[in-house]
Amino acid sequence: MSANETLAPSTHSAGDEQQLGRVYDMLTAEEALNPRPRHYLVGGAEDDPVELPQEVYEVLLHVVDAMRKGLSVTVSPTSQVLTTQQAADLLGISRPTLIKALDDGQLPYTRSGTHRRIALADVLDYRERRRRAQYAAIDALSADIDEISDIEQTLADLRHARKTVAERRASKAR
Repeated sequence: MSANETLAPSTHSAGDEQQLGRVYDMLTAEEALNPRPRHYLVGGAEDDPVELPQEVYEVLLHVVDAMRKGLSVTVSPTSQVLTTQQAADLLGISRPTLIKALDDGQLPYTRSGTHRRIALADVLDYRERRRRAQYAAIDALSADIDEISDIEQTLADLRHARKTVAERRASKAR
């Protein structure tokens, strides 16, 4: 494979569970014995082992662990700098929603001519911040509901909150 070749995303399903278990055990055994383990990939000849970089080892460990648990694994090579469409796809949001987040300063970006470019690390950080905020909102809502015994009052409060949010969005759109 050449350095310029672009790989398409590919999904792999779990194979032989016993074999995956042996691979996982081998990958984790050295870690238990040595706090700074070194891992090697051995080729066809005995004298051509290649040391795996820590990043490659960690990816391999995650892949084998997921497949061992019966999960499918998708490998999707991605540039370190994303277009707005790539970032929106990664976040699972529309491109206009992403553009709004960029314009609001929620996510840093650079311009390349008229095109915006976003660092992959910034997109992943933004995704994690959004996820934490969503979980915090769910926790707060569930705590409020648990403390309230009157379900009708809870439903009325939720309807009022939805109406308030809708009005706020409508006023911003104008």
